[in-house]
Amino acid sequence: VQLQASGGGLVQAGGSLRLSCAASGQTFGNYAMGWFRQAPGKEREFVAAISRRGGTTYYGDSVKGRFTISRDEARDTVYLEMNDLRPEDTAIYYCATPHRARPATMTEKAYVYWGQGTQVTVSS
Repeated sequence: VQLQASGGGLVQAGGSLRLSCAASGQTFGNYAMGWFRQAPGKEREFVAAISRRGGTTYYGDSVKGRFTISRDEARDTVYLEMNDLRPEDTAIYYCATPHRARPATMTEKAYVYWGQGTQVTVSS
């Protein structure tokens, strides 16, 4: 599975961004999807995950109520809608997927395919 993340950029605190992750190489509907982020000097952190059919979602505590993950089967793309952005959301954001048919999870080690990352910078 190849993953291509995009949509990052510079935004002021309180603003919004939508990240996209386009998948190719395999049947998109067979894969749960997730987003992680890594800030400078910090470990990679779980952000959100969505099940293969989109019926189940998970969020990290720091983004609950502000971020929304969704998927579009027609476009083989998963999205991360980010609202009310804060300076502490500044990080490189990565999309990832576990092995085929595995459930959505918050556990990083379950993810085996990773995109290249997209930078999100939130200014105060």
